[in-house]
Amino acid sequence: MVDVNRYRDILNARMKELDKRLHEIEDELDSHQSKDWEELAVEREEDEVLEGLGNSGQTEIAQIKAAFVRMDEGEFGYCVECGNEISPERLSVLPHTPFCRDCAAKHV
Repeated sequence: MVDVNRYRDILNARMKELDKRLHEIEDELDSHQSKDWEELAVEREEDEVLEGLGNSGQTEIAQIKAAFVRMDEGEFGYCVECGNEISPERLSVLPHTPFCRDCAAKHV
């Protein structure tokens, strides 16, 4: 049986970390005001990287929120596709995962 409270604490900590990182990215994106064309070009390249990081952070937040819903519904730790229990090893690496290893391989 999965210790839901343990994973809830882990995921809450990760949410706080992601929220902080997303605010830092947003602040960095807002700070670029260069008038020099070359510097502006470099800033735009950096902005693309930051936007990519922001998008992946937002995706992970959505996955964590979905994991909280599964916790509340008593379905956390079970694969949403096949219903089998997700291994503790997999949950320790990806605590927000909705899939067991076999079903996750189908979605790659």
